[in-house]
Amino acid sequence: MKVKRFTLLGLLIMLLGFLPVVPSVAAELTAPQLAIQNASTKLQDKLQDKAFTKDFAKITEFVNDVIYPHTDFNLISSLVLGKLWKSATPDEQERFKHEFQTLLVRTYSRAFVEFKNWTVRFLPLQMEPGASKVIVKTEVLQPGIQPIGVNYRMVLGQGQWKAYDIMIEGVSLVTNYRTTFANEVQAKGSLNAVIEGLVKRNAEALVAKNS
Repeated sequence: MKVKRFTLLGLLIMLLGFLPVVPSVAAELTAPQLAIQNASTKLQDKLQDKAFTKDFAKITEFVNDVIYPHTDFNLISSLVLGKLWKSATPDEQERFKHEFQTLLVRTYSRAFVEFKNWTVRFLPLQMEPGASKVIVKTEVLQPGIQPIGVNYRMVLGQGQWKAYDIMIEGVSLVTNYRTTFANEVQAKGSLNAVIEGLVKRNAEALVAKNS
């Protein structure tokens, strides 16, 4: 299934495509594209440290610190829950955002170690003057396989461009997660039950990595 096929890759490059940029294009990047490139450089430098990549706790902390300033987790969480977000209490919203962010960062951190030798090619950006939202189109390149189309929905807020969705070969991760969580709420009976499930899942994953 296409969504499953690209989910881990998507989380590797997710929330900004933190990968090395094709050098010949980097000098011509616009502000939204530079947001992707800047985080990419930080992560790529860390990837060279073999000792660092063996410490999953440090990787997770570093990845979170790098992607958080460039990612609108409030918007992502509200879009993922859809109408469930509006009916959720402020406490449920905050807890869901925290646990969902933990899930994404942990998954991304695992991919950060497992995937290597990727580069990103930025495609021409179509952005109206004064626009506050834009889709940054890229292709992920790896020797021996066809380029993978990866587009980022980004929003401008308080002078910063932040990612709030990623589309891999046309498949939106926000839409994919929205379907997943809607089905879980229906099966478990409440958003709170789904949040508790995320808490348990995240805690078990941490124990497994530390054992």
